[in-house]
Amino acid sequence: MAGCAVPTYRLHVAQHTHDGIDWAARVAAARRTAALEAEALRVVARRLVRPLPDNPTVYDVGCGVGPMSVPLAEALAARGGGTLVLVDGTPEALDAATSAARAVGSVTVKPVLADLAGEDPAGFAGSADLIWGSRVVHHLPDQLKALKRLVGALASGGWLAVAEGGLEARFLPWDLGVGEPGLQDRLAAARADWFCTMRENLPGAVQLPVGWNVALGDAGLGEVSAFSFVIDHPAPAKQVVRDWAVERLSWLAEVTGARLHASDRAALRRLLNPQDSEFLGGRDDVFMLMTDTVHLGRKP
Repeated sequence: MAGCAVPTYRLHVAQHTHDGIDWAARVAAARRTAALEAEALRVVARRLVRPLPDNPTVYDVGCGVGPMSVPLAEALAARGGGTLVLVDGTPEALDAATSAARAVGSVTVKPVLADLAGEDPAGFAGSADLIWGSRVVHHLPDQLKALKRLVGALASGGWLAVAEGGLEARFLPWDLGVGEPGLQDRLAAARADWFCTMRENLPGAVQLPVGWNVALGDAGLGEVSAFSFVIDHPAPAKQVVRDWAVERLSWLAEVTGARLHASDRAALRRLLNPQDSEFLGGRDDVFMLMTDTVHLGRKP
């Protein structure tokens, strides 16, 4: 595969991830999102790396294009180095994350091409002192089993940190002047319905009827806690935020589809049409406000 510098650590060549989502098609959009999240994630990475032993091994599972891979590499480099293991099931995303993390220097970066739904991370690259996973566990059929597998890959005293939950990303004003006010909330409800359907259609899907703190305890972790962080780019925003908003709205329009009223679908067509006077990418009232929650626990 072009662009892959070190295939040594690859377990197999995964053609498709188990959830049926074409993540390769989202690489460009993911890079833009990563740039907007970078400042906040650097703070999170430093916080998570601070208590680790010297020369630690850190996993970034479901790393995507590397929004957290680079902050983790920077945090490790600042404290003398370590090993960063990047795991993803999409070759294009893994290559992007690997190149970006290696550019930091002073850290050994090992890419692993693997689908976490079918492979045990305990066999990837040795025991981890920290495993980070952002919005990845909820894409796995049996989430508690996945957590237990991640715990199994930790060294004694190691930490598992998963970014799950938080608050729905906001980027639209309440009244857009196109369609009925409150489009953002209706999109959020339709996206939640799509998410439930996506979960139900995963082969072997198992419900997780508890909060993440309880799930981490059930997976065998102690010292369970959580914290949240905010990504805030207020209006009037830079063009990169407007471009992100257009991509986000395009994705929401794609996954919500028939779940929306015809009038909302008509409003979306106007907002996503570069030739329309109401095109989202040209508006001054677009913003980006996201809140993610990190749940973490320690292996005894």
